[in-house]
Amino acid sequence: MMNTSNGMMTSGPSSSSASAAANPSQSPGIKTYFKTPEGKYKLHYEKTHPSGLLHYTHGKTVTQVTLAHLKDKPAPSTPTGTSSNFTASSGFRSATARLLGGGNGNRALSFVGGNGGTKNVGASSRIGASFAASSSSTSATNTNFDGKGTYIVFNVGDAIFISDLNSQDKDPVKSIHISNSNPMCHAFDPDAKDGHDLLIGLNSGDVYTVSLRQQLQDVSKKLVNAQHYNKDGSVNNSRCTSIAWVPGSDGSFVVAHADGNLYVYEKNKDGATESSFSAIRDPTQFSVDKAKYSKSNPGARWHIGQGAINCIAFSNDGAYLATVGRDGYLRIFDFSTQKLVCGVKSYYGALLCCAWSMDGKYLLTGGEDDLVQVWSMEDRKVVAWGEGHNSWVSGVAFDSYWSSPNSDGSGENVMYRFGSVGQDTQLLLWDLEMDEIVVPLRRPPGGSPTYSTGSQSAHWDNIVPVGTLQPAPCMRDVPKLSPVMAHRVHMEPLSGLIFTQESLITACREGHLKIWTRPDNQSSSNTEASNPTASKPSVTSKVGGSS
Repeated sequence: MMNTSNGMMTSGPSSSSASAAANPSQSPGIKTYFKTPEGKYKLHYEKTHPSGLLHYTHGKTVTQVTLAHLKDKPAPSTPTGTSSNFTASSGFRSATARLLGGGNGNRALSFVGGNGGTKNVGASSRIGASFAASSSSTSATNTNFDGKGTYIVFNVGDAIFISDLNSQDKDPVKSIHISNSNPMCHAFDPDAKDGHDLLIGLNSGDVYTVSLRQQLQDVSKKLVNAQHYNKDGSVNNSRCTSIAWVPGSDGSFVVAHADGNLYVYEKNKDGATESSFSAIRDPTQFSVDKAKYSKSNPGARWHIGQGAINCIAFSNDGAYLATVGRDGYLRIFDFSTQKLVCGVKSYYGALLCCAWSMDGKYLLTGGEDDLVQVWSMEDRKVVAWGEGHNSWVSGVAFDSYWSSPNSDGSGENVMYRFGSVGQDTQLLLWDLEMDEIVVPLRRPPGGSPTYSTGSQSAHWDNIVPVGTLQPAPCMRDVPKLSPVMAHRVHMEPLSGLIFTQESLITACREGHLKIWTRPDNQSSSNTEASNPTASKPSVTSKVGGSS
């Protein structure tokens, strides 16, 4: 077990281990490929950061990664709000993966300095946590940037790094250092019309929105045109733990904090307007309070419970918000009504990560019990536990591009593929198929256990009332999944994974990323049919019965 708390690291790696993680040839026992039933995934290239520029004045952090897809046409500079129907990425979230697969143009990213020579864009751009944003009209621009492409945004120490996903260059194309705090989490909105598409949450509680395109175009040593929220922790000075855009909204976003509170912001409102909220009446209970003034930003505070919120995730349609936290509970809320719908406690310890399936039918969680938990929204219960990790599960994601090699295309026998990574340095892949499930039911008083199959699972127990937080189910009552593949992919503990159309991205908490190309047959089939599970009307899971 690693000695961590709420996603914060308490010790750093040796320089030799960090170097080994960055170079597979120096990583003993780590292969550059792994095999799955559909073929071989191969290590294509790696991404890392210029370690000499890092500073850990404000403590260690865990690397999170966001995929950002800039569309072909630049966004207008005049703020016009944001359009609906977008996906949010907080830390590792596979929802944005469906937008990916395009190249980043043919021109190399070289930033021209003021003296006419080419400037190293990996140089640090240092800003304060309460800096004055500069005007883009006075900033030098990168004329070679073509305004489109797919980028990887990741945080290490006091820095945000931006790398070109489709370039084999190991170093990032942009580095931004923050002098007074550490970036902890980030999210990207691919459809933001006013250009402010990137959210950044800091260890100090401060939040920024910026235009990713402007950061790439600008060669100055600071963020440009940043909007500042919760300045100097004026509303909440506890650590930002997770952040997300609200799908289908007009620029709304949600920020979760280490003190168990979650705030709803409007990008269109003035971020400097002070917000004040009434005292929390019962710290143990969920409550929602509106700001005392209508022009305040944030406009609402959700008190989730005691202890840190470790991760939040919206369903793809924005209807539901899931949270997991230090108290071990998965909670699922109806976001529009601000009501708790359902939830369940982990088998043991805190929950650290969560992710939705693209169709919103299933939710994955992982945490300190070393299990990958599969929650069914239809049945409102845990329908499977994945056993295979030897330490805490730190990242989970559905593969929305994967389709079963044995699929008959009828849509009646749908299988999900999902992945998980942990502090045991392993990547695990799992298949979930419901139509052949054999599940032990609860033993009736004085009788023998009965069994049910597939679609009957909704009748396992009496219907649970809306708003109920369920205790952890008994181990014997939950069917167990075994991974279809387990592979050690990094030297250091892992922090997350993302599936794209052509690849799988893994990252360790020290900021070293690996891009694994899919098997040839899987990549070609994905090009023609992305997100096979989203359109299927009914889904069911192949899991072994518990012993």
